[in-house]
Amino acid sequence: MKLVSLPEEPPTILVVDDDQFIRELLRRVMEKEGYKVVEATNGEQGLDVYQRLKPHLVMLDALMPVMDGFTCCKHLQKLSDEDETSPDSEHLEAQGLQGVSQTPVLMITNLDDPESVDRAFAVGATDYITKPIHLAVLRQRVRRLIQQFQLYQKLEQANRELQRLATLDGLTGVANRRRFDQYLDDEWWRMIREESPLSLILCDIDYFKKYNDTYGHQAGDACLRRVADALRFCAKRSVDLVARYGGEEFAIVLPNTTTIGASLVAEELRSLVHGLKITHAASAISEYVTLSLGVASLYPEPDTPPAKLVAEADMALYQAKASGRNRYVAKV
Repeated sequence: MKLVSLPEEPPTILVVDDDQFIRELLRRVMEKEGYKVVEATNGEQGLDVYQRLKPHLVMLDALMPVMDGFTCCKHLQKLSDEDETSPDSEHLEAQGLQGVSQTPVLMITNLDDPESVDRAFAVGATDYITKPIHLAVLRQRVRRLIQQFQLYQKLEQANRELQRLATLDGLTGVANRRRFDQYLDDEWWRMIREESPLSLILCDIDYFKKYNDTYGHQAGDACLRRVADALRFCAKRSVDLVARYGGEEFAIVLPNTTTIGASLVAEELRSLVHGLKITHAASAISEYVTLSLGVASLYPEPDTPPAKLVAEADMALYQAKASGRNRYVAKV
């Protein structure tokens, strides 16, 4: 079956002007250039339309009733800041795209004195054009601004994907050790502010070296992926983080969770992995792959590092292994 690619939606331009003749003129010119045009008659209406449609460009008259263009532009910049997550500033600078992370605003007005021009740029306008409008100049300005904005969006999307990949374990698809360290630290300070408990589960696949020796490393990789999927299934909340801690060891960060709650999760993890019935003939405790788990929970304090929680979970994991494996131990 041949796949048919759908055409991309044309860029959307929001025209905010109280003069109907100007709006109609801009609509005709911009639609002829292939853009989609929406209109607003004043600044307040323009803000409402912006929030609903998120246009690629705003054409804004400076002098309007209800809310003038300068005030409207200020509000637009705030809304645009909330919408956009800026990528690394050095990356943008290297691409020559500083200052294009926000929706571009082209101010169109009768005012051409230096004070008005300075004021327009001070409130966040990206460019400025005076009336009567030179249509050839307008078309070039619009094309340039939209191209810059679209390029920024593509770079931002690529940067987000790179950041996502940089925090994932390539084999299992769960968070990697770098992401775990960062997330644990972030949640530690968040729990301090909220005066809430933070729990950590460290778990180890029992006799995993023997599994690799018996079945080979490809089978070992497949086993790690299946265990990671099971752990991810049990970490149901969006704030719970599953990470590959190292080798055959995994970690689960559980914010706002007490020892009792974390213990329930640990037992669910242990039971689910055992229930996968991944054959492990070399195991000394079961015919199937099993987990040993250590559980720790603390109320974080500013003068205590997150490493304390890791140390307590690690100690509990050691006790689980020493007492027979295929079980969890909760540090009290």
